[in-house]
Amino acid sequence: MLDVCLVGTGGMMPLPDRWLSSAVVRVSGQMALLDCGEGTQISLKMLGWGFKDISAVLISHFHADHVAGLVGLLLMIGNSYREEELTIYGPLGLQRVVDGLRTIAPELPFPVRCQELKGGETFHFAGIEGSCLMVDHAVSCLAYSVYVRRGRRFSAEKARALNIPVELWKTLQQEQPVEWQGRWYQPSDVLLEPRRGLKLCYITDTRPTSALPTFVRDSDLLVCEGMYGDPADHEKAVENKHLTFAEAAQIARRGKARELWLTHFSPSLMEPENYLEVARSIFQNTVVGRDRMCKTLSFGR
Repeated sequence: MLDVCLVGTGGMMPLPDRWLSSAVVRVSGQMALLDCGEGTQISLKMLGWGFKDISAVLISHFHADHVAGLVGLLLMIGNSYREEELTIYGPLGLQRVVDGLRTIAPELPFPVRCQELKGGETFHFAGIEGSCLMVDHAVSCLAYSVYVRRGRRFSAEKARALNIPVELWKTLQQEQPVEWQGRWYQPSDVLLEPRRGLKLCYITDTRPTSALPTFVRDSDLLVCEGMYGDPADHEKAVENKHLTFAEAAQIARRGKARELWLTHFSPSLMEPENYLEVARSIFQNTVVGRDRMCKTLSFGR
């Protein structure tokens, strides 16, 4: 299972009832944060999932509404007595940005590692496979995909036919080879065909690109910015390199996503629900995000 929650849904500046852009995913108790706008730690505190188990932070780009909350987050994690390393992922220049922010948080009880990404790389953290794509914004900006693999079914019939003792089955089920009576047995000897896992994509601060539908292909959930809801604001979206509700819905439809959550709303968009039908006319399974809206994605049969 994969738990996901929108920590903040605002763009540019926080509002009294809308914190800045951030989302959190949780797998087997381990968490990863996607973006960290100003005040993220406050909304996370309200969420109640804790801080100590955040093992990775994925930064899309270095505009303040996506990264200015990092110092407060690191200090809050430090107060949870975490000692294990935390990895921050982001575009080129990440190390310089993190070093600058940590001028006011130089001492932490855990090591912080920065991994800079150009786009197109894959990486692993907290039982999750991550990948990224460079998108089209005013500064270098990454979209992220996270994927949780599903274990293959174990065939007891195959194991018995090979006379493998029951006490070795668990190791094979965990996809590790075993030795018995001088012979090595591989997981493929007893496991059935691979099964589809869970995929979540996170896109913010970009214009539509030809690569985005492929990147989000068959995602169980697409979390995507909808800076502007009114179709009349299309020129603003082009000028500021953001997405409208309609454009986000088109990406979801072309990528055959299962569900779309809109987020990262302009401060002037006080009631994004008023434009929900604009998106739903293109992609029916669209939801207007709100702070601390959560969902559990489960494996199918």
